[in-house]
Amino acid sequence: MSALETKKVLEEKLSPVVKQAIEFSKTSTKGRKFSPLSPHSAFSLIDSTAETKQKWSDIGLEAISKGEVGVILMAGGQGTRLGSSKPKGCYNIGLPSNKSLFQIQAEKIIKVQTLANEKHNTNAKIYWYIMTSKPTRADTEQFFVDNKYFGLESSQVTFFNQGTLPCFDKNGEQILLESTDAIAQSPDGNGGLYKAIHTNGLLEDFTNKGIKHIHMYCVDNVLVRVADPVFIGFSIDKKFLLSTKVVRKRDASESVGLIVLDASNNRPSVIEYSEIDPKLAEQKDEDGLLHFRAANIVNHYYSVELLKERIPKWVDNQEFLPFHIAYKKIPSLNSEGVFEKPTEPNGIKLEQFIFDVFKDIENERFGSLEVERSEEFSPLKNGSGAANDTPETSVANYLDLSTKWVKAQGAEVDGKVEVSSLTSYAGEGLESVKGKKLENLQIV
Repeated sequence: MSALETKKVLEEKLSPVVKQAIEFSKTSTKGRKFSPLSPHSAFSLIDSTAETKQKWSDIGLEAISKGEVGVILMAGGQGTRLGSSKPKGCYNIGLPSNKSLFQIQAEKIIKVQTLANEKHNTNAKIYWYIMTSKPTRADTEQFFVDNKYFGLESSQVTFFNQGTLPCFDKNGEQILLESTDAIAQSPDGNGGLYKAIHTNGLLEDFTNKGIKHIHMYCVDNVLVRVADPVFIGFSIDKKFLLSTKVVRKRDASESVGLIVLDASNNRPSVIEYSEIDPKLAEQKDEDGLLHFRAANIVNHYYSVELLKERIPKWVDNQEFLPFHIAYKKIPSLNSEGVFEKPTEPNGIKLEQFIFDVFKDIENERFGSLEVERSEEFSPLKNGSGAANDTPETSVANYLDLSTKWVKAQGAEVDGKVEVSSLTSYAGEGLESVKGKKLENLQIV
């Protein structure tokens, strides 16, 4: 089928849906009613006892030792804002060790796998499923080959691509052409994960490998606890089908999505900052904390049972994964058939949001675990010089946490140190530094 024929078929199929998405985007959401999640669903690691944390960790480590835990990494983005065309996971953020995000995360997997196997005298593996995109796939795979999979066995790592959606003109009527023989396309958003799992046969792979629990996260968080046994154990213990980590919103004006309960259907939902009335955003509880504070960091637990049961329904239904529109500058052929790079938005990119399926989860089977931001969340979104979420803030937060860990074990530190993920997963196993003096930027 030629590009023009494909264009026509897709226009007939998708144009009505795109126009519907355009109209939906114009609808005011100010009238939506929502509340924080119920106490049955919302828990805080910050307020949990050491015994509770240990219980959840033990449950999670046992699941890992049985080979029941898999990890999905969303790594389709390029480091464009960081001044790099390479996949963001390849980026060297500037730690003393010069490790990339991919290496830090691979070593987290190696470490927690070792902790679980040593505790239970087993030899289980954590399988890592890495979602790339068309522009990043080859570079990502080559980076892993060049670095010998960072110590993991190559059989533990599976690469798969997220899908794409055609780009439309601003009216949602015609698909733009990239050339005379290709339509303009863009990645289908983080909500495309579900279709990618489905079309790449991962559900069957989970079953064949005996995987029952999935931890999903995004590549750009330098503090992420990959295959976190506490989070996995929490989700198993509470019998949640889907759960999410959240951090406390910094202040009322922080532009983050929030996990809430939608009053219209009594189901979990994510609302954008712009959807909250400023007075409501500033509302506080008796303890002085913001009433709406559960900031979404796109870090989820899924039971494989849920994914096998619901994904076929989700991917074929706009009710669960509707299109969202973004007006963008899209290089394409103009009305005269000449390729141009516009200086103003000339079209629509479509995307799906991973959290739109939350409304399909019964309230009692959905969980939220609040974690300490300084220990688990430092995203890399912007280049050097920006106000926040830069390579510099990522490095500072990583070194601050490492330094906190060694000081807690009685080390003297002249400045900051870097604790390797191979040395410690979450602050454990650092007894050997007691009484030692560590130099600034030393690697432990």
